[in-house]
Amino acid sequence: MADRRLQVFFTVARLLSFTKAADSLHMTQPAVTFQIRQLEEYFNTRLFDRTHNKISLTDAGEQVYQYADRIIALYNEMDNEVRRLTGDVMGLLLIGASTTIAEYVIPALLGEFQKQFPEVKIRVRVSNSIGIVHMVENNEVDIGIVESPVSNKNLVVEVCWHDNLVLICPNDHKLAGRTSISAADLVGYPFLCREEGSGTRDVISSYFEENGTSLSQMNIAMEFGSPESVKSAVEAGLGLSIISEATLTKEIGLKTLATVKLDPPLVRPFTLVYQRQKFRLRAMEEFMGFAHDHCEKQKTGDDG
Repeated sequence: MADRRLQVFFTVARLLSFTKAADSLHMTQPAVTFQIRQLEEYFNTRLFDRTHNKISLTDAGEQVYQYADRIIALYNEMDNEVRRLTGDVMGLLLIGASTTIAEYVIPALLGEFQKQFPEVKIRVRVSNSIGIVHMVENNEVDIGIVESPVSNKNLVVEVCWHDNLVLICPNDHKLAGRTSISAADLVGYPFLCREEGSGTRDVISSYFEENGTSLSQMNIAMEFGSPESVKSAVEAGLGLSIISEATLTKEIGLKTLATVKLDPPLVRPFTLVYQRQKFRLRAMEEFMGFAHDHCEKQKTGDDG
C-alpha cells in the first residue's frame, strides 16, 4: 500500500485537524501524531504550524500535500486497474448515511453487499443529511446516502428510490380514523419534528409551504434527533408527527400507532451522493452498481 505516513499526513492536511484525521482513519490521536513526527523527521523540517489549538501547513507542508495528492491518486488508480484485471474487489469503503437511512435501510443493503463482497471493509458514519453532505464535500466518506435535496453542483446526486411519508398519531386520537389529511388540517395540533439539519424536517417544511401553510405556523411541541424518539413521543401522546413509512414496520404490525395518508401524498427521494471529480475505487464502483440493483428490486416490490 502507499506509504502510511503519507496517507496520514494527507488526511491531517486535508482536514487541518489531528482529531478529525484520527477519527477518519480509525486511529488514536497519538498514533497520528507519531506518523506525522516520523515524516517531519524524514524531511528534517516542520510540515505543520501549531498555534492556538489550530494547525496550518508550512511551505514545506504545502509542497508535500500537493505531491501526496498526486501520489495517492496514482496509487489508487494503479490498485484499481490491477484489481479490475484480477477480478478482486477489496479495500476500505467509507459510507455516510443520514439517520433514517442508517437505521432502517442501510443494514439490509450492507448485509447483502458483504455476502457478495466479503473482502470489502465497510465503515459507516451516521449524521443528519446536512452532516453527511459535509462529509462527502470534505472527502471524509466515499459515498453519502441522504433523504434531502442536495444543491452542491460539485457533487453527483443519483436518486436511488422513493420514500413515502405519512402522519402518525396515537390509536385513540380523533384523527386516527381519517383515510387522509391535508397539511392545513394539522395546524393547531401539538406537532413533533426532527432537529434542524434533518432531511426529514427539510422535506416536511417544503411540503407545508407547497400546500398553503408553513412549519412556523405549526404548534411545534418538541424536536427530536431520531425517528425512534419521534415515534416513542407520539405513542406517549405528546403530539402528532410526519415520518417515513419505511420506519413503521414494527409499529404497524403491533398496532401501537395509527397512520394517516397525506393529501396530496408526500414522497421524497433517497439519493446517493459523491464527489464529481473523485476517483472511484473498484469497491466504490461495485457498491454503486449493487445499490442501484437493490433500488430496482425495491421499486419492483413497491409496484407489486
